[in-house]
Amino acid sequence: MYKLFYALKSASMGIRVLLEEIGEPYELIQTTVDMATPRPPEQLAVNPNGWVPVLSWDDGAMYECAAITVFLCDKHPEARLAPAVDDPSRATFLQTLVYFSNSVQNAFQLTYYPDRFVDTLTDEPSAQRRGNRRLRETWTVIDNQISDNEWVLGSQFSAADIYLFMLTTWLRPAKGHPDISEFPNAKRIADKVLQRTSVQQVYQPWIENPEY
Repeated sequence: MYKLFYALKSASMGIRVLLEEIGEPYELIQTTVDMATPRPPEQLAVNPNGWVPVLSWDDGAMYECAAITVFLCDKHPEARLAPAVDDPSRATFLQTLVYFSNSVQNAFQLTYYPDRFVDTLTDEPSAQRRGNRRLRETWTVIDNQISDNEWVLGSQFSAADIYLFMLTTWLRPAKGHPDISEFPNAKRIADKVLQRTSVQQVYQPWIENPEY
């Protein structure tokens, strides 16, 4: 059985959707994204940074959302959530996940955690403004990549679509973020992902209150 260290408003929600799509049993271990609050020792043993998601199983454990996504997709190919290693679209799949993780999520961190990027409190607003501009830049790249595709990779639904949806739930125009409507191709896919049973279950708190 998988164990997922889990907190609302975090990337662990996307991993939970993947586990629901795969259909394997899993246990949620509640934790927090508040770095001032103690986290389970088992979580810190795997990820000393204290962040989620952290996934463990009988003989292993790992962290980082994009890495966990690839691991689960390859571990459970029957779920058809990723192209096979020899599939031509595999390169785009991996490229997109890494871009989500390294570029889009980094831009979100600038806006939500500016203190991690600057030395003084007075510099934090500048970091947030740059993060907001970077969000618009990175989402534009993704929107252009999707173009008129049915899904991120074309005609096949994949974990990349789940990841994209997860990231859209972090957009807060009240914080200066761009609205998802600025990126119609990404919004079209996110709207379809929202209809999936797995997403309806996991993201119910966000569905009821997008500002939760």
